[in-house]
Amino acid sequence: MSEDSVAPFSTVDINNENRDDEDLFASAVQEVSLDPEVNGVRDSLEKISIVDASVTTASIASPIMEEIVTERANNIIVTITEPQKIGEGMSSYVAYRILTKTNMPIFNKHEFGVLRRFSDFLGLHEKLSEKYLRSGRIIPPAPEKSIVGTTKLKMSSTSSTESINGNSGSNVHTQFVERRRAALERFLNRLAQHPVLCIDPDFREFLESDTELPKATSTSALSGAGMMRLLNKVGETVNKITYRMDESDPWFEERIARVESLEAGLRRLCGACEALASERRELSVRSHEAARCIAAASAADPHAPLSRALSHLSDLYDKIEHLRVEQSNTDFYVLTEHIKDYLGLIASIKDVFHERVKVFQNWQHAEMQLNKRRENKAKAEIANRPEKIELASNEIIEWESKVERCHTEFDTISRVIKKELERWEEIRVAELRTTILRYLEEHMKHQAQSIRYWDGFLPEARAIK
Repeated sequence: MSEDSVAPFSTVDINNENRDDEDLFASAVQEVSLDPEVNGVRDSLEKISIVDASVTTASIASPIMEEIVTERANNIIVTITEPQKIGEGMSSYVAYRILTKTNMPIFNKHEFGVLRRFSDFLGLHEKLSEKYLRSGRIIPPAPEKSIVGTTKLKMSSTSSTESINGNSGSNVHTQFVERRRAALERFLNRLAQHPVLCIDPDFREFLESDTELPKATSTSALSGAGMMRLLNKVGETVNKITYRMDESDPWFEERIARVESLEAGLRRLCGACEALASERRELSVRSHEAARCIAAASAADPHAPLSRALSHLSDLYDKIEHLRVEQSNTDFYVLTEHIKDYLGLIASIKDVFHERVKVFQNWQHAEMQLNKRRENKAKAEIANRPEKIELASNEIIEWESKVERCHTEFDTISRVIKKELERWEEIRVAELRTTILRYLEEHMKHQAQSIRYWDGFLPEARAIK
């Protein structure tokens, strides 16, 4: 794909013919002067064009809209820190501090922070999916709810409002919260980089509202709403399996095959990386055992130079143990988690493909109903039934209008999905390159450190006489 084919932020052509009470561009697009040389986030960074803050939620989510083209850098940076367990027992929860820096004038400040619980993130994802999924937008996936991990954390002995990043609590709990914190941070930054989702009122409220958000009870895994969502997902899955659309667009046919092939490859790679991380962690355990055995041999050996060398070798294996743990963490947190993140994004892409199929089904249903009305009119004309002819004529007009709307909606969602996928491809390549480089650099450091450890031990081995 050429550099000019996709802009970082694309342009939206809004058509609100089906929504009388909605007006996305109630105000004209305004220009704001920004200066990129300034450190941090201030009033002046680069020149950007943005939509006035009076945009309404429903209008942005209109299924017949395209993107607003604006040439700008990523103007929102989100970091999540200080996960805190609040409360005790099964009523407790973990709150995360969200720090945001931005130069976008639609926000009230340039730097702000709020506390949010995990269910708030799921609630935000649910709201954005309801508004944008049907229009063909790829909604970044929120981390999955882990009943086992959450229950263990709730029942842990970490004190109320105590930071989980500290020394309290088990290492397993710390890893669980850290993985979730990193996943939540990726989720918010993906939303912040999206040209449409970043200006959504619910997203802005999530980042900057000082008040506590209403509890998103519908996201509870064990609630009645949770069970209904599960049943709906089962129904959607069955629908995806049983109905296959005869694809007439070669672009979609090729992209669907590519996405499925990429998903299969990433799943295999994810499994291999998880196994590699597990093997390295097992190797660290064996290094620990070797260190203990060598230390025992050192204490029992009467030969002083050999005993001293064995003691140093035991210390060396202790260092190697920690190095193996770091290597395992690099395998898991740097590479494996990134792959899992993209598997979640591919699931979101398949969701928008399915939405397009549903729009196509509606279009075909409207066509079928229109043909039936035309047949009814022809039968009424043959039978010379004026009242039936008039009724059929009115119904034909109504269904012709529905067919036209469904056709327009299908063309629009197809166009939006193409832009979304082109944008995603550019981001995916850049992010994967960064991840692989970071992964290689980390392992090169580990290998270099391992060599230094063994080089340092070599004189001790040579000193044995």
